[in-house]
Amino acid sequence: MGETAAALRTVAHNVKAARARAGLSLDELSRRAQVSKGALVGLEKAQGNPNLATLVRLADTLGVPVSALMQGPPEDRFRVVSADAVEPLWTGEGGSEARLMLTTSGPAPVEIWRWRLEPGEEYPSHPHQAGVVETVSVTAGCMTLVVDGVEHTVEAGQTATFDGDAAHAYRGAGSGTCHLIMTVHLPPGPGR
Repeated sequence: MGETAAALRTVAHNVKAARARAGLSLDELSRRAQVSKGALVGLEKAQGNPNLATLVRLADTLGVPVSALMQGPPEDRFRVVSADAVEPLWTGEGGSEARLMLTTSGPAPVEIWRWRLEPGEEYPSHPHQAGVVETVSVTAGCMTLVVDGVEHTVEAGQTATFDGDAAHAYRGAGSGTCHLIMTVHLPPGPGR
């Protein structure tokens, strides 16, 4: 419980600071990110429980990686992150999950995600800001990657890439669990 409260306080601080850097009012951020003003007020007061879709919309609108809203003070120059040390940002009803493992530093950061998709379970993602490129590498099983309404099968040992500003979704396919590593390449932006 203490870790969850601390994580929520970190998100609250980072959202408020990013909003201030961007010069946006609560009303304007709410409108641009399509997140209710009440949810934003609660988030900035470290109340509530924002979901992955909300954090992605806020990050895209603020021009920062999702991890910038979640991370505390900078860590050492060398990091090793264990999957069991990172809480899932999304869990599906069938056991699927997505974990943001880390984000590289620099002017054009890269987010590294670990996904587990159970057969038939889907995560729909809204389009990201222009310039975002996603890459998925399936390490086990099979997935269906839907980009702009077109379904693509990606199997173990295959890697696919696409522009993240298109509507897209990830769905477990086949009869077994799909494991994949996803990278989200973010364009250089203000404050990066």
